[in-house]
Amino acid sequence: METVTHTIGRRKEAVARVYVKAGSGKWDVNGRTLGDYFPRPSLVTAIQQPFAATDNVGKYDVRAIIEGGGTTGQAGALRLAVSRALVQLDESHRRKLRDLGLLTRDARAVERKKPGRPGARKRFQFSKR
Repeated sequence: METVTHTIGRRKEAVARVYVKAGSGKWDVNGRTLGDYFPRPSLVTAIQQPFAATDNVGKYDVRAIIEGGGTTGQAGALRLAVSRALVQLDESHRRKLRDLGLLTRDARAVERKKPGRPGARKRFQFSKR
């Protein structure tokens, strides 16, 4: 029986549920391939960073279900989930991934809008008279 690892990654409003198993490096992101779902090459390289850092490119099949947020948030959530899955599969990867900051959840989010202002920090134009 093959082992399938299930992990969750979050970034901004995006949540990525990832299932990783030994295979040939196939990606299935919401029913599409990785390059198809994320058209920007910079996002694809960021997502594959955990595999590159641990020398596991093409050794695992990844199936991901991503909900919420935009493309950048979804890519960050997917990268965190993949990193966590690699640590679950082999604990020796933890040090490498931790040093690269791939196991830390990026807590930055949109600042809330304040009352009496058009945005979080922006102010309406000041008029002296």
